[in-house]
Amino acid sequence: MKLNPKADLFIPDGTALPEAITRTTHLGIGAHQDDLEFMAYHGIAECYQQKSKWFGGVIVTDGKGSSRAGIYKDWTDEQVAAERVQEQRRAAQMGEYSFIAQLGFPSKDVRDAKATATRVDLQTILATAKPEVVYLHNPADKHHTHVGVTLRTIEAMRAMPAADRPKRVLGCEVWRSLDWLLDADKQVMPVSSRLDLAAALNGAFATQIAGGKRYDLAVMGRRLSNATFFDAYTSDNETHLQWAMDLTPLVQDPSLDIEAYTLSFVDRLKADIAAAIRKSL
Repeated sequence: MKLNPKADLFIPDGTALPEAITRTTHLGIGAHQDDLEFMAYHGIAECYQQKSKWFGGVIVTDGKGSSRAGIYKDWTDEQVAAERVQEQRRAAQMGEYSFIAQLGFPSKDVRDAKATATRVDLQTILATAKPEVVYLHNPADKHHTHVGVTLRTIEAMRAMPAADRPKRVLGCEVWRSLDWLLDADKQVMPVSSRLDLAAALNGAFATQIAGGKRYDLAVMGRRLSNATFFDAYTSDNETHLQWAMDLTPLVQDPSLDIEAYTLSFVDRLKADIAAAIRKSL
C-alpha cells in the first residue's frame, strides 16, 4: 500500500501489511490527532479486544496549526507536529487499533477540492481496507478542515465499486454538537462501556490539553449530557451517548448533493420548532 512520502503508518501489534489493513472492520477518518478518540470512540470500544472486529484510523492533516500554551507555548510547528504524531501512536497502542495512518497533509490542501493527493491516499486506504463502518466528521461541523476531510473522504468512497463501499457511514460530532438533530435523525452511539479506556484515550494528547484546551473533560461531559438530555420522559438506559449524522445515502447514491442533503436535517429541525410553537399558540 503506497501512500504519500510524509505519511506515518503504525501497526501497534506488528502485524504485517496488508493484513493489518484488510482486517479492519471499523475505520475512523479524522482531520487531526485526537479527533478519532473524541468522535469515533464507539468504533474503538466496539472493536477493543475483539478477534473478529478491528478499528483502524486515519489522520489526514499534519497537526501544525494547533493552539499552544504552558510548556508548549514556545514550541515550533514542526516540534508540535512531531509530538502529536507520537501521541497518536500511543493512543493507537492503548486502544489496540489495527493500524493508524497519519497522512501529514497541510490543512489548506485538505480544504482544496483541486488538490488531489489527499483523495488519492484515502482511496488507497479505503480500497485496501474495505471497512464495514466508517466514522467521519459531519458536514455541519464548524471547523472548515473537518468539513474538508469529510468531503474528500466521501469523494473517495464514491469512487469505489458499489459493492466495496462501506455499509454504514457516520458523521460524528466534534466542533459542533449534534444535539440539534431531530431524535429521528440521530444515529445513537452508546459509549457507556470502558469509561476508563475512554478517559485514558482522551487524556493521551498532552500537547492539546496542556496547550490550552481541556478536551478530555469536555468530550466526556458532552457524552454525559447527551445521555441525560436525550429523553425527557424516561430514565436513562445509558450514561454516555454520542450522536452521528447518517451519511450512508451520500455514499450509496453519488448523485445526491452533499449541501442539500446536509441542509435537509436543518429544514426538518426548523419545521419541528415551528410546529411546536404553533401547537401552543
